[in-house]
Amino acid sequence: MYPKEYIDFLIHFHGDRDYFECHEILEDYWKEIDPGNKESHWVGLILLAVSTYHHRRGNFKGAKRTLEKALRIFRTHPDSLSMLGIDGTVLFELINERLRLIETEQEYTSFSFPLNDPHLLETCLKSCREHGFEWGKNSDLTNDSLIHRHSLRDRTNVIEERSRMLTAKRGGK
Repeated sequence: MYPKEYIDFLIHFHGDRDYFECHEILEDYWKEIDPGNKESHWVGLILLAVSTYHHRRGNFKGAKRTLEKALRIFRTHPDSLSMLGIDGTVLFELINERLRLIETEQEYTSFSFPLNDPHLLETCLKSCREHGFEWGKNSDLTNDSLIHRHSLRDRTNVIEERSRMLTAKRGGK
């Protein structure tokens, strides 16, 4: 019923709180099924994960900017939230509360999507257990590799690919 990538997104969002991984999973999926549509509900979810990642790191400016974009997308496509098993009314309340926390530079706290599809929730709980995660557990704020994942990851492949493309653009010189 729901795409595997969406389930994986929810597992990481609520299980290990790896918001960077949430972004990676859904970005790849979005590019595969709805490339270029920056108003897609998938982009809204990606932006929400990115905002949460920024908030947890204390990047209030980035968190606010991305959360406002996510909110705009969700307001434009509110029916898409119910198609994803999310209570849109409650999600809007959570997002507005999150914006207030960010605007007043309050510390990050973990939160959960208000899922209203019992089948989806059961699927997520089961998958979380299979991954060794505890659904709804708060972020480990002492885990630097999780909190600063984007700056600690190995980017060798990305750098090599960019260099290869630059060389090719210059005619192989």
